[in-house]
Amino acid sequence: MNYIYTPFLYLFLPIILLRLLIRGYKNPDYWSRWRERFGWVVVDKTADVWVHAVSVGEARAAAPLIQTLLSGDGRNIVVTTMTPTGSDEVRRLFGTSVMHCYAPYDYPGSVNRFLDTVRPRTLIIMETEIWPNIISKCSSRGIPVLFANLRLSERSFRKYSKVSGFIGAVLRKVSRFAVQSPRDSRYLQELGTPPAAIEITGSIKFEVRIPASLNEVAQVLRREWGQERRVWIAGSTHEGEEEIVLEVYRKLKENHSDLILVLVPRHPERFAVVTRLARKSGFNVVCRSESRLDISDTDIYVGDSMGELTLLYAASDVALVGGSMIRHGGHNVLEPCALGVPVVFGPYMFNFLEISQLVLERKAGAQVDNAEELLGVVDSFLGDPNRRFRTGEAGRKLIEENKGALRKTMSLFAEFI
Repeated sequence: MNYIYTPFLYLFLPIILLRLLIRGYKNPDYWSRWRERFGWVVVDKTADVWVHAVSVGEARAAAPLIQTLLSGDGRNIVVTTMTPTGSDEVRRLFGTSVMHCYAPYDYPGSVNRFLDTVRPRTLIIMETEIWPNIISKCSSRGIPVLFANLRLSERSFRKYSKVSGFIGAVLRKVSRFAVQSPRDSRYLQELGTPPAAIEITGSIKFEVRIPASLNEVAQVLRREWGQERRVWIAGSTHEGEEEIVLEVYRKLKENHSDLILVLVPRHPERFAVVTRLARKSGFNVVCRSESRLDISDTDIYVGDSMGELTLLYAASDVALVGGSMIRHGGHNVLEPCALGVPVVFGPYMFNFLEISQLVLERKAGAQVDNAEELLGVVDSFLGDPNRRFRTGEAGRKLIEENKGALRKTMSLFAEFI
């Protein structure tokens, strides 16, 4: 079926370019480095390992694995992303210790140009990125393709099932799959993957590493906000969620007059939009980038900086993880859990189904169906310090007891790296 897939991809090229242009109006970085997207990349040296992490979430998930690879015998690693925010995150996490460029679009010529320049010995793909031409070209060159931390949502599985013959042929060219759950293993096998190529390793996202100085820095930030004030954070929010959060916050203020809301949009191109929305709602708003020392009279603190969500979680009392109050599928809830912060999420967690269910089973957080329930749950956490402590400690324990995915993944990949 590749004879249909590739021509179809070429037909979509004008739409792909138009999409880049449109995205550039919100984030001008989309207007630069187009050559890299078509395989014309510049790297200092050839790569022992190519790690592909599509955006910010995958880059963060890949961080423990990449750090482990870097601790090996002087490996050269190139990390690719598809988004400017992912690119920024790679640079923030690893600086110059890895090479970075955008991944080539899945056109045969683009992939060949990239491989001719980078010449990787192994490709590791994070989570759910299935690119038929990249996988096929690597396989034909004898480059092992490995999937790490793979998860397949029900929606992705249904989509791939429509072309299961084609996708199955592609997946059979992959050397190993390290998957998060039995459900992911079952989906892969139903798509045609040999069971021997699959191992359930759990999620690398449990390998949360908290910097030793984080709590100290968080306490400094907490003093800036007002040491006695309660703090509710809504992290990684998307369009349509901020309105819900702002209305709930307005009602929470009736019972918690000193409450401060920390609002952190998922995408940096929305920082200004969300700030205007909060101010238009009548609140006193301060942005992280303003670096004001006295913000004791602030209602809403907008986290408009990259790479500081962990710090902002650590300085908070209760966390709502965004992408879950709308049909986005949620974001990673394990970071606040690792920090001992009670976590709340909405009804749409299909991208993190097993993890969210585990959080609920272990009483490390709460799920809500709508704004009314969100109000009740957050109000309860804010008013009950003992409940906050018990829930936070359950989160810490959950993280500690589920570590080990990284070790299992590296063991599975050892013969290829």
